Formats: sequence, C-alpha cells, structure tokens
Amino acid sequence: MSEEQLKGARKHFSKLGLMYLLGVIIIYVVQVIAAKVVDVVAPQLLENYDSSFLSMMLPMYFIGYPIMIMLIRLVPASTEPVEKKKMSIGNWICAFIMCYACLYLSNIVGTIITSIVGMLKQGTVNNVVMDITSNVSVPTMILVMVIGAPIAEEIIFRKLLVDRVVAYGEGLAIFLSGLMFGLFHGNLNQFAYAFVLGAFLAFIYVRTRNIIYNIAVHMGINLLGSVVATYILEKSGFMEVYEQMMTMTDEAALMELIMSNISGIAVYIIYACMLMLVVLIGIILIAVKHKSFKLQPVDGALQKGQRFKTVFLNVGMLLFCAYWVYEIIMQLLA
Repeated sequence: MSEEQLKGARKHFSKLGLMYLLGVIIIYVVQVIAAKVVDVVAPQLLENYDSSFLSMMLPMYFIGYPIMIMLIRLVPASTEPVEKKKMSIGNWICAFIMCYACLYLSNIVGTIITSIVGMLKQGTVNNVVMDITSNVSVPTMILVMVIGAPIAEEIIFRKLLVDRVVAYGEGLAIFLSGLMFGLFHGNLNQFAYAFVLGAFLAFIYVRTRNIIYNIAVHMGINLLGSVVATYILEKSGFMEVYEQMMTMTDEAALMELIMSNISGIAVYIIYACMLMLVVLIGIILIAVKHKSFKLQPVDGALQKGQRFKTVFLNVGMLLFCAYWVYEIIMQLLA
C-alpha cells in the first residue's frame, strides 16, 4: 500500500473505532435513563431481579443497539457485497461442536488467569455471568441470552465489523472481530472465551457471508452454556451438595449426604460427561479439519509491518481499546 492509501486506512479504522465507542456510550446513557425512569414510574420493578434485569436490558436491545448499528453504518463497508454461500447441516453441526470446544478450553484459560489475579490481589474476582445466571429465571435468560444477545452481537461484531474490515485482510477481520467482541464484555472472566468465540464466528461469516449461520451457532452456545447448565445445576442441587461436602469431615455423614442426593448428582455427572464428549469430539474435528481454516489472500490487504500501526495507532481505536481496558481493570479491582 502507498502512504496515501495507508493514511486513508488509518482514518477508516479511526472512524470505525469512534462509532463503536460512541455506540457503547449511548447504550450506557440509555440504560441510565431507563433505570431513572423505572425508579420514578415503577420502583416496584426494581424489587424483583428479573424485572430489574429486563428494565436494563430491553432498552439496550430496542434503543441502544439500533442506534449503535446506525452509527456503524456511517462507516462505509470496505468491500462490495459478496454472494452468500450455503452451509450444509453437517458442516454447521461440525462448526458448532468445534466452536463449543474452543469456547470451553478458552474459558478454562480465562478462569485460571482470573484466579491468579484474585490471588495476587488477595481477594476474589466477581464472575459477572454467574452473578446473572444464578439470579434470573430461565424464561428471562432465554429471552436475553439465547435470543437477544446472539442476534444483536452477531450483527454488530460480525456482519457490520467484518464487512468494514475484510478488504484489509481476512485474518485481520477475524482477529479484530474477536478482540473487539472480547473487550466489549468488559470483564476478564469473559474476555478469553469471547475473544476465541468471536474469532471463530468471524471465520464462519468470512466464509459464508450469511449471518444466519453465526446467529444459530451463537444461540446454541448460549443455550448450552447459560440456560441448560444453570437449569441442571439448580434442579440437581449439585452445587449445594458440593459445598456441604467440602466442609464435612465425618465419612459416615458424607456418605449419607451423597446417597440422599444421588439422583441429582448422577444427573449432573451425566451432563458433565456429555459436555466432555462434545469437547473431545470438537478437538478431534479441529485436528482433522485444521487445513480447512486456511485464509484466502485479499488484494489490497495490509502487509506485515503495516497492520498494527494502521489499525490501532489512531484516535478512534485507541479510545475504544483504552475505554474497555480501563473497564476490565476496574472490574478486576472491584
């Protein structure tokens, strides 16, 4: 690329970063205003966790996200519309299993890092997802996490973002989609797996240019990870039994506790084994199909030595990244 073209690319990424940051700020403002309105008009809603949670989330989905989408669309797409490619049911299932395996393994990495940070600060780091899923009802989780989040996030962080970056390189579009999606979650607990999940979903979109496949995978992931897991934990009573087991020293009492809750423990163990099997199959599929992840060359793509400076050393992207890094640090210190 010529110096003039690189300058134009930096402006493009700067505007993109500014629109994403402005969208985030608008979402925050919308939620604050909604909270104030609810507090004045219907304060009783704040007494129930479900209604309180929905009073924050619904304005974000119906007001904040649409405005954010309009702002991002002010940045022109970096490539002409591409014909959508079909994905067979078999390939989609394989993609889902591989995606879940990547998510599970990266979640372990994120949990380890978070635990280390907790030990260093001699405290604990709040798990935002667990705080939410352990308090809201299953219908609310389905509405927000299985329906709302996948649709909005795939449009914003895959379709809109990739369409505006892919002309500078497929790998760059995939990486940036994962990074910005991970940062957007605003906490270290989710960053690791959101980054990996976002990158994998971006690859699917780059190959198919059909956002429906992404939304379907994302919905399935959230259904398994949030709704099903939480429901089984709650109904099986496994966590309550586990916490009691950790404090018991009497072997006879421990055995009595286990036998009195054997059905719930068995349900949880079967579910955990099924997840392990899915993860194992996913790892095998990745090993077998790794050659299919090859990226295609793009005319006019940024070359090595140009990417970091062009993509990140500009006002918009620096502000976007700095804002979310600050949010993550504050969450760790809380």
